[in-house]
Amino acid sequence: MFFQGIGASGFAMGAITVAPPPETGGIRLRYAAIMQGLRDAIDARIRATLDGDNRAIATALLTGRRDAITTPVNDAMFISGLGHVLSISGYHMAVVAGVVFFAVRALLALVPGLAVGFPIKKWSAGAALVAAAFYLLLSGAEVATQRSFFMTAVVLIAVMVDRRAITFRTLAVAALIVLAVAPESLVHPSFQMSFAATLGLVALVQIGMPNLFASPDHSATARIAMWGGREIAMLFFASLIAGLATTPYAAFHFHRVTPYGVLANLGAMPVVSALVMPAGLLGLLAAPFGLDSPFWWLMGIGIDWMIAVTRWVAALPGAVGSLPAFGIAPLIAASLGIIVMGLLRTPLRWSGALVLLVAIVWGLSVRQPDILIAGDGQSVAVRGRDGHLHLIRASKDGFLLKEWLAADADRRDAGSSALADGVSCDEAGCVTPLADGRLVALALRVDALADDCNRAALVVTARPAPPDCAAMVVDRQRLAAQGALALTRRGDGFAVQAVKAGGTDRPWSPATAGEADFGASLAPQAAVPRNRDATPSEVDLHAED
Repeated sequence: MFFQGIGASGFAMGAITVAPPPETGGIRLRYAAIMQGLRDAIDARIRATLDGDNRAIATALLTGRRDAITTPVNDAMFISGLGHVLSISGYHMAVVAGVVFFAVRALLALVPGLAVGFPIKKWSAGAALVAAAFYLLLSGAEVATQRSFFMTAVVLIAVMVDRRAITFRTLAVAALIVLAVAPESLVHPSFQMSFAATLGLVALVQIGMPNLFASPDHSATARIAMWGGREIAMLFFASLIAGLATTPYAAFHFHRVTPYGVLANLGAMPVVSALVMPAGLLGLLAAPFGLDSPFWWLMGIGIDWMIAVTRWVAALPGAVGSLPAFGIAPLIAASLGIIVMGLLRTPLRWSGALVLLVAIVWGLSVRQPDILIAGDGQSVAVRGRDGHLHLIRASKDGFLLKEWLAADADRRDAGSSALADGVSCDEAGCVTPLADGRLVALALRVDALADDCNRAALVVTARPAPPDCAAMVVDRQRLAAQGALALTRRGDGFAVQAVKAGGTDRPWSPATAGEADFGASLAPQAAVPRNRDATPSEVDLHAED
């Protein structure tokens, strides 16, 4: 939001009142209104033929709006490995450009004079580029779609200037364009997963395909190719390699893997490519003439098949692959292994597999934090003797708990009462034991601090802690300076990993006064004699003053 210039966000409750548009608002506002009206019109045309998830998915594929897909179908899509279909990215852009390219070229080839005397291939590439640009604008031009358009545009321009289209240089040029336009996209999962998958596919085209089909004149190979074996094999290898290349980034950002992703893609993607997307494009072309209903109906048939495959794969044993969070270092090592395997041409490229194996072992061996503390000091998760997180919370932040559980590879529901097992609470605060028996306390009121400082090993509070507290303390001052914290036991103390590490000073996250006073560890301190003339309330008020 910072890089997009958005300073706030929110939502509205109640009925929506349609107001007349302003008479003056600039070109940008008029453009946004026109594109939004076009998306609404397309959704209305689809709604006249389809309903439910069919209508929602069809709208998502054409306009990028995914808010109407029901939660069960949305979850099944991501569990099965078909979640990428819902996000307009390189696949969708390639299908749109490819369908337009081949359709225009086929129509032009019907005229012998054009086919012989004019560069219809270049004309088709130009038409495909225009179609891709329109699709970019129609879908909202999000960062992932922009990246896909740039890569597609580079390929089509290469065709128009008689250069080889699918090369590693094409990939590099597209990456440079994306980073020049939006440098912050480098750390986004969509950028990382898209370019990793494309790197694997380009390597497959340039390295794997010649070896896979080295003897096309062989009678057995020719018979297999005649019956579609080559296409099936390429679809299998493309799904396998793209899935493997994106696995480290999906595991890092979303803490999950899709064991049956290849199976789901093999079952659904041919139908999506051959029926769903072409029918959608034909529906867009036929909509101005009122002839679009048959195409939405065809699109719905393909979506029905995709949803059936999705639910079947998601219901298979072991379909939900959860992985605990790991640091950035294993991800960098995995990226290095993928790059070495994709770019090198000599047998040395197989050293990348060794680097990738080291990264996998490294990521799986990372120790998980023993304590998680929210940035507002209202929620704390403590790892107990059973190895699971036990939650202490004074707020009902369901999203935070879901993220904590996902990062811990814990499949329990965020609303389950079992998450609070072993936690003792009253109006003043809560306590729960660590695996070694020491207590962690969340002090909600000032009058709880005195008791918690004497009993607990660690006290978390959103208030200023008294200076004579004998326990290790995470209070309002530390949370304001460092944000949310993850603590890992180290001897009698804790190693601290903060959202805002020491020395961090960014325009969107400026350094705060006193930040340097907090280190990367928490250690027990000797008990300090309490000032008997000051009550806990007076200490708190004095600190706030």
